[in-house]
Amino acid sequence: MANDKVKSAARKKAAGKKRNLHTTGFIFWICAILIVAPIAVLGWILLSSAMDTGSPVLGNRYEGDLDPAITKEQMTEIENAVASLGDVENSSVQMVTATMRVYADVPDDWGVDAVRAKADEIYSTVTSILDPAVYFTQTDGRKMYDIEIHVYNLAADRESDAFVYVIENKTSSMGSPIASVVSEPLDAELAQRLRDDVEARKAAEEEARLAEEAEAADAAEAEAAGEGEGEAEGAENAEEAPEENTEG
Repeated sequence: MANDKVKSAARKKAAGKKRNLHTTGFIFWICAILIVAPIAVLGWILLSSAMDTGSPVLGNRYEGDLDPAITKEQMTEIENAVASLGDVENSSVQMVTATMRVYADVPDDWGVDAVRAKADEIYSTVTSILDPAVYFTQTDGRKMYDIEIHVYNLAADRESDAFVYVIENKTSSMGSPIASVVSEPLDAELAQRLRDDVEARKAAEEEARLAEEAEAADAAEAEAAGEGEGEAEGAENAEEAPEENTEG
């Protein structure tokens, strides 16, 4: 009987220890998860940031727009068509942020009227390939492409008074294109006044620079003269010293 009681007590004691170990293990794993989980999340964030360093964050501002899209084949066709036009010495077609830009260099002796007429011809050439009502006009609130035609002479001498630069553009919200002569200022008097101010500023800066150089040269000359006088006085003293010693 006594043995049974002892065995029963031992079993209860062992069961209690087992329960305590189970509880301790459960608490340990809960604490481990609570500690490890934030560290793992923070580590993943730091690792992702390090991997993405230097990579641009890209988005699509035209999602759902630009439909139908202008293809590379169509752009190549436009480039060939523009290059084959008469008096086009050099040309290119670019797509910049949903804006088709066509550049054309024409003869250097052309005036404003001829350059403007060529811009109209190029616009007609482009729109004969791409219907402006489809590709360059907003429909149902959907954004579409803009188009810019850049035509200019004297590509290598844009400071010349004979330089002409015409831009004919149409945004997708415009009904028809508008041509502007961007090489001519809207306010010629203001533009000339600004140019004169720039020239006056440059002249003042040059005058100040020359005065500063002259001042520096005078200072250097005076310093050199002072050093020469000092050397002369030293030589005189050196000549007088032996005579004094002889008299002594």
